[in-house]
Amino acid sequence: MTEIFGVPTAAFMGQLMLGLVNGSFYAILSLGLAVIFGMLNIVNFAHGALYMVGAFFAWMLLNYAGVNYWFALLLAPIGVGAIGALIEMTMLRRLQQLDHLYGLLLTFGLALVFEGAFREFYGSSGQPYELPEIFRGVFDLGFMYLPKYRAWVVFVSIFLCLFTWYVIEKTKLGAYLRAGTENPNMVRAFGINVPLMVTLTYAFGVGLAGLAGVMAAPIYQVSPLMGSNIIIVVFAVVVIGGMGSILGSILTGLALGLIEGLTKVFYAELSSTVVFIIMVIVLMIRPAGLFGREK
Repeated sequence: MTEIFGVPTAAFMGQLMLGLVNGSFYAILSLGLAVIFGMLNIVNFAHGALYMVGAFFAWMLLNYAGVNYWFALLLAPIGVGAIGALIEMTMLRRLQQLDHLYGLLLTFGLALVFEGAFREFYGSSGQPYELPEIFRGVFDLGFMYLPKYRAWVVFVSIFLCLFTWYVIEKTKLGAYLRAGTENPNMVRAFGINVPLMVTLTYAFGVGLAGLAGVMAAPIYQVSPLMGSNIIIVVFAVVVIGGMGSILGSILTGLALGLIEGLTKVFYAELSSTVVFIIMVIVLMIRPAGLFGREK
C-alpha cells in the first residue's frame, strides 16, 4: 500500500477531497458575503440562516411537491433571493444612512428568527435528502474512489465562483455595481435605478447562499442548525481573504477547506480551530486580509 507522508494514499486523498468539498461551500458562501459587503457595505449575518433556508426549500420541494433536485437547484435560490429582496426593501434600506452595526444587528436577529421558526416546525434533528440517481456511485481513480456527487459540487462551485468574479470585475454590469456603491448620484445620471440595483445585488448574494444550501442537502442532513454551524467559519474566511474581496473569498475558501482536510489527517484535534488560528495570524500581519485593501 502506497503512502503519502506516512499516511495511506487513499486516506490522505479522501481527506483532501473532503476538505475541497468543504472549501467549495466556504467559497460560495464567502463569495455571497463578499458581494454583499463589497457592493453594499452590509455585514450580512443572516447568510448562514438563508443557506439553511435554501436547503429546506429543496427538501420541502422534494417531499411535499415531488420536485426533484434539478428543479430545486433553480427554484430554491430564486426563492431565497426573493426573501433577500424583501429584507432589503423593507428593512435594510431604512438603515442605509446609519452605522453598519445596525445592519449587522438586524441580520443577526433575522438569523435567529429563521432558525427558531424552522426549529419550531421541524425540530433540531436533521432531515435526509435523497441523492439524485445520476450521482450515485463513485469514480475509480486508481489511487482513490471519488464520489460522483462531491466531484459535481466542486465543479459547480468553482465554475460559479469564477463566473461571478468575471461578471463583477470584468464587465460593464460589474462596473456599474462598483460605481453605484461609491458614487450613486453619478450612476443615476446614466439612467440606472440604483435602489433596484442594490436590491438585486443583495438578492443575488443571498441567492448564492440558497444555492449552496441545495447542493449541501444531499451531503449533510438538512437541519435548522446547519447555517449556524458553518457561518462563523465562513466569516473567518471572509476576514482572512479581505472584507469585500471577491477573488480573496474564493481562493481563501478553497485553500482553507484543503488546510482543514489536511489537518484532520495529521492532527485531527486541531481541525476545528485551524481556520481561526490562521485568521489571528493573518490579522496580526495584515489587518485588511490577504487580498483586502489597506485604507
